[in-house]
Amino acid sequence: MILPILQYGDPILRAKGQRIDEINDRIRELAAKMIETMHAAHGVGLAAQQIGEALQLTVLDISAVEDRPSTLELDGKDMADPKGVMPLVLINPEIELRGETEVSVEGCLSFPEITGDIERAQSVRVRAQNLEGDTIEFEAGGLLARAIQHEHDHLHGILFIDRMRSAAKAALSSRLRRLQKEARRGRRILPEQERPLVTETTL
Repeated sequence: MILPILQYGDPILRAKGQRIDEINDRIRELAAKMIETMHAAHGVGLAAQQIGEALQLTVLDISAVEDRPSTLELDGKDMADPKGVMPLVLINPEIELRGETEVSVEGCLSFPEITGDIERAQSVRVRAQNLEGDTIEFEAGGLLARAIQHEHDHLHGILFIDRMRSAAKAALSSRLRRLQKEARRGRRILPEQERPLVTETTL
């Protein structure tokens, strides 16, 4: 089932997600719907807040992106092709930023047709639970690391515009006000209406 995506201006996007103490059928069903919604919207990540649930739950899938490589180290071993473990479901994730930072373009499924240059760490160490309730730990780099940081921000009510330079954000002020006004009128984004933006890191 494809879910509508909340647009910038909806207060739930600013809510910190509650920790998930029990991974039950409801959570598994929600994760499945989130994956289907993310794919339908041509995104590489989706947080629970974006579909109206303030929970520590996010899904990711970078397998459709060809021009922005990712790395994944699992159990101390580099995976030759991180796409083989996609989609990822992360519950109650904790991240540790590693390495140098870099600036690259990002978009967000809650901000239609808006992108910006965002500075992020080049790699992250992740500790989370999966849908079986097992604790997983891995290190990610490249696009996957960027996507994880973007989604982790969502889980804490932080949006990618908060990390834009002030001049860039100011240049978008009229478009952001329009999105807020539409959100107050109850507008939500239907994924089938969205254009494919996977090469621009739409999360």
